[in-house]
Amino acid sequence: MLAEIKGINEECGVFGIWGHEKAAEITYYGLHALQHRGQEGAGVVVSDGSSLKVHKGLGLVNDVFKRARFSDLSGHAAIGHVRYGTQGDGGIDNVQPLLFRSQSGSMALAHNGNIMNAYKLRGELEAEGSILQTSSDTEVLAHLIRRSGKETSEESISDALQEVIGAYAYVILKEDKMYVALDPRGIRPLSIGKIGDAYVVASETCAFDIVGAKFEREVLPGELVTISDKGIESTRFALREQRRMCAMEYVYLSRPDSDLNYVNVHASRKRMGIELAKEAPAEADCVIGVPDSSISAAIGYAEESGLPYEMGIIKNRYVGRTFIQPSQELREQGVKMKLSPVRGIVEGKRVVMIDDSIVRGTTSRRIVRLLKEAGAKEVHVRIASPPIENPCYYGIDMSTNDELIAANNTIDEIAEIIGADSIAYLSAKGLEQAIIKDNTINQGICNACFTGNYPVTEDGQTGISYTKC
Repeated sequence: MLAEIKGINEECGVFGIWGHEKAAEITYYGLHALQHRGQEGAGVVVSDGSSLKVHKGLGLVNDVFKRARFSDLSGHAAIGHVRYGTQGDGGIDNVQPLLFRSQSGSMALAHNGNIMNAYKLRGELEAEGSILQTSSDTEVLAHLIRRSGKETSEESISDALQEVIGAYAYVILKEDKMYVALDPRGIRPLSIGKIGDAYVVASETCAFDIVGAKFEREVLPGELVTISDKGIESTRFALREQRRMCAMEYVYLSRPDSDLNYVNVHASRKRMGIELAKEAPAEADCVIGVPDSSISAAIGYAEESGLPYEMGIIKNRYVGRTFIQPSQELREQGVKMKLSPVRGIVEGKRVVMIDDSIVRGTTSRRIVRLLKEAGAKEVHVRIASPPIENPCYYGIDMSTNDELIAANNTIDEIAEIIGADSIAYLSAKGLEQAIIKDNTINQGICNACFTGNYPVTEDGQTGISYTKC
């Protein structure tokens, strides 16, 4: 469903390229492909081999780069970032990539994810005399890298990464090298591709398609990749753990044309719909999906159930992104502006409405009401993921469970709250089967927001299960 209305927001997306004379322009197009991962700000840092140049700003990629002169951003390497800012840490200072200059050379960082022990590390750094300029946990890594007094290198980056705990994908640029790192459990997505002899890295493979790159491989958990004019080298800064790719990347966050850990997002969502139809059939006349991320699951549900799939809800693509509205009331009004029921399809029908997830329930309630106002006889809500009962600490904007409808209500109560004739969720087992079915490379997923089984905690322990507070 719509992130800007619903409240699930990925922190950001990263992109990088090495060895191409049009590095800044390619990064611009790559960030366009990743725009869904962040709309608050965007930026690029370019290397020409002797210096780093930066251009960044608040707003969408188009808004930021319409003020850019690519002739001033010439270089053979670049990293870029699109950002979604959580409450209280907006502003240009936190827009990435962050650029740091020193007598021994410059360094730029772009980061996707969340450092769970950032507060502790900031305190230690400040006690040692460091002065941090932003509230972003990305800056913490830069200070850790320089903490030992060594120049930025594989060794200093590895030492710094061993101190941070959480979920992260980093792209680091120097004048003469690019570094790429993924957390030891591979919770966040990160892939490597090539355009001719140039190397490209991105949060999602959909960015490769936009810029004409060919997918090469995934960055492995705990891997530090160094890219330079000498080629590509790989080292490990941590022992590789069992991979725990974020399940919400497949459920909602990523584009359907992306492949994450060798699994296509659209195909996995369609399998979610198939599993959901097996687990929670409904006596109905048609199946509809809430645009856009629920369409794949709706198609799968319809195929498995034998019910016709209909376009019962239309998305208005010319309305601004409503998540930036300052109040929940305005965000709810944005639902009516964004989504319109097709009366000729739903009137007099028993409708199965497929959605990818429910966070607060306010949007689902309004959509159900719109369908019934359009004449739907019954609305049976089916959710292609388990109930979200736990907060996320790994880079998705769900840090508390106070507003999570499933954390505070029973299934019957949720149905009553949103006005549905019935509601059912996909099981955790069904979700896992849909994502990793027939795939031995993908060893597992992080489903902590559904199950409370967190793959890593702030003290670095793994396999921890939290009970709901």
